[in-house]
Amino acid sequence: MLMDVEQIKKLLPHRFPFLLVDRVLEMDDERIVTLKNVTANEEFFNGHFPGKPIMPGVLQVEAMAQSGCILMLEKYVDNPDESLIVFSAINKAKFKRNVIPGDQLKIDVHITNQRRNFVSMEGEATVDDQVACQIEATAAIVPREQ
Repeated sequence: MLMDVEQIKKLLPHRFPFLLVDRVLEMDDERIVTLKNVTANEEFFNGHFPGKPIMPGVLQVEAMAQSGCILMLEKYVDNPDESLIVFSAINKAKFKRNVIPGDQLKIDVHITNQRRNFVSMEGEATVDDQVACQIEATAAIVPREQ
């Protein structure tokens, strides 16, 4: 394990209930692999859906975005305390499997292109080696206002 949740919180501004990355498993200059433990007490399961809890696809995409942010802040930004990473486009998103309480969402994001303050990435989230979600997205590095 490269980072636990406390180390992740030093990089990302997200906090519970919106911090969706629990652990960084692998990271190099262009790729990161993270883990999200999906628990029954996640707040979103109260309404999505009662009696059949399913992690919303948009939160799976957000978990991939946060994973990409960790990579970018660690490898692409000189002063991470002074920058935020924000989505500028979600070009493709595909959902192939429900994510339910008890699942471990393994997230693999890699950078496909960087131009100035914009980074293109592709991500895949799996549960038990089955693809749950795939995205192609672009993010921008912007100044964090104090």
